[in-house]
Amino acid sequence: MTVPTPNLWPLARTGHRWLQQTKRHEGLVDQHRMVWLERGRPGPGRPTVVLIHGFAAMKENWGLWLLHLPRHWHILVPDLPGFGESDYRADASYRFEIQAARLRNWLSDLHLDQVHLVGSSMGGAIAAILAHKLEPAPRSLTLLNSAGIPEHASVDIEAPFESDRDGILIPESLTAVYRMFNSVGNGKPNPRSLAIAGLLGPDLIRRSAAHRHIFADMVADGLAPARYLPRQAVPLQVQWGDRDVITPTRCVDYFRRVTPDADIRLFRGVGHLPMVEAPRRSARALADFIHRQAD
Repeated sequence: MTVPTPNLWPLARTGHRWLQQTKRHEGLVDQHRMVWLERGRPGPGRPTVVLIHGFAAMKENWGLWLLHLPRHWHILVPDLPGFGESDYRADASYRFEIQAARLRNWLSDLHLDQVHLVGSSMGGAIAAILAHKLEPAPRSLTLLNSAGIPEHASVDIEAPFESDRDGILIPESLTAVYRMFNSVGNGKPNPRSLAIAGLLGPDLIRRSAAHRHIFADMVADGLAPARYLPRQAVPLQVQWGDRDVITPTRCVDYFRRVTPDADIRLFRGVGHLPMVEAPRRSARALADFIHRQAD
């Protein structure tokens, strides 16, 4: 008889919230119960920074950043619809454009100004679209190893998009979970990846069918962000790990061509998740960038 692997993540999530001194909120967004964390309050001289996680991830991915970002900032960290504690609906669409529209409606209901958008991987693709649609426009946009970016100058951003990354990003066993965490990092096996795989593995495996649905929706218009970035008027920062195998470093060439004024930060020895692998360096880069927008 096989003993089921216990899912300890809900308990760890509660401990994370307590340690980070954040408040948990719920709301209804496009028929999805959406959950987000909040630290601080909006006010004069306090930027509102929205942190948008990537595929097969959740709001807790930003936990190490919260240790290093300025304490006076107002920070919002949502679980995107379909992920984390927020609802997934088998009858819903999770294309980048649809998710951006959901976040636009959520932020509009909060009546905020001085908003700075930050997105990792899939969250970067969504943030790039959201920055173009949000009113009033955000003060800045920061993309960390963003999805939706052409890898070569010859890529037709209007053509159908294909991706084989689902084999890495949608694990169906604990071994595959461990392989995924090594792949999104710098590629070197390490005890932290093993520990995280054990903690998050049961939850990721349980969600594999939902993740396949969401991944297919993402790929259906996978280069949508590339249609928005050339029209982007807000200040842009690009953070990238040079060991990334999910969104390779050659994607940075797209920004150099299309958004030549972008502040580009390349982190040596870092993979797909700078805010997890190099939290102090990447958080400092964001803080410097946002402070410059206030000058």
